[in-house]
Amino acid sequence: QVQLVESGGGLAQPGGSLRLSCVASRNILSIYPMGWYRQAPGNQRELVARIHSGGRTNYADSVKGRFTISRDNAKNTVYLQMNSLKPEDTAVYYCNAQIQIRDYWGQGTQVTVSS
Repeated sequence: QVQLVESGGGLAQPGGSLRLSCVASRNILSIYPMGWYRQAPGNQRELVARIHSGGRTNYADSVKGRFTISRDNAKNTVYLQMNSLKPEDTAVYYCNAQIQIRDYWGQGTQVTVSS
């Protein structure tokens, strides 16, 4: 079992930046895939970015070139650097860990992009 705690959300202006952090309660980052998902009101939860145990990353088309997922194994922390934010990026962002057949989720952090 693992607990995930997100932080770093808030209000940003269009074109601005935010960095989200997700701290895992134990050292899993180098073993299992970690990802960021988001869910806007009325929408399904969608994958934003994922980093695999070997370091390979993949991104949703809507965030390619603007968002970067990274990790610090020593700190059990995954980051999502979000640049050139758009109003349509507004959502609750969730950290995810895929451990064998089970998904673990953080509590979510709100990101609002508005002028």
